[in-house]
Amino acid sequence: MFLGISACSAQTKNQFYADVVAKTSEANILKDLTTFENFGIKNVGSEALTQCETWITSRYKRLGYTDIVLQPFSYKAGTSHNIIVTKTGTKYPNTFIVIDAHYDTINGPGTNDNGTGTILIMELARLLKDIDTEYSIKFIHFSGEEDGLIGSNYYVKNTVIKDQLDIKLVFNIDEVGGVKGKTNDTVVCERDESQPTSNNEASAKATTQLANYMRLYSNLKTEIANAYASDYMPFEDQGFVITGLFEKHESPMNHTKDDDLAHMDVAYVYEITKGALGAALEFAVAIKK
Repeated sequence: MFLGISACSAQTKNQFYADVVAKTSEANILKDLTTFENFGIKNVGSEALTQCETWITSRYKRLGYTDIVLQPFSYKAGTSHNIIVTKTGTKYPNTFIVIDAHYDTINGPGTNDNGTGTILIMELARLLKDIDTEYSIKFIHFSGEEDGLIGSNYYVKNTVIKDQLDIKLVFNIDEVGGVKGKTNDTVVCERDESQPTSNNEASAKATTQLANYMRLYSNLKTEIANAYASDYMPFEDQGFVITGLFEKHESPMNHTKDDDLAHMDVAYVYEITKGALGAALEFAVAIKK
């Protein structure tokens, strides 16, 4: 899978962005991961997933976001919702950075897969709430991922294509919890190597930038690998530019009852969140007031 350590080109840290990143809270991350875990197994059709959906949606409301859409979709497992929260850009309001993660789980509480992506995005949303960005940001929590990217496929077909959304970049977060007892000092940055190939070069460029940003705004090293089997793929299939983050040591607990806090590394999630926030500030072009 891995294609080697990426070369980090010379780049200057933006001090304003670094100051925002410094406000990332490891305590918030631990608290939110604990809450996510306590909902239990969040498969589509379960009360646990509905409770988690309500919790996520309520968080955005408390943060002051007003453009919150619950997009329903149904399939054999039941009915669920994609949670779509939009922060409008100041210069390019109709061009979007999509930052996404899935919140459904399978066989266990899914604290790593994908509680980590879920809470990372909520922490980004907290810290970006009152910061102007040139590009609009869509924070999207997809459901139905574990059953075959159901929610993201539905969103791409029924919103992205239908409304002809102008998407600058899709930034996917999936499984970034690490493995307890391992040296979790490296994050994998994922680039498009699939068909169609027309978007591969732009994805490679964005992923190289992502790796640079992760090094600038966190204490992590980076590796580059191929993107696969997560919610960025329906976007990729339509020619959009994608990138993503994934843990270096893939947890053997994913999709089991033991995908929980006891088997992962919260400090690693904290570092990845810092780097992802720095990347989001860079990609969306945040502006100091």
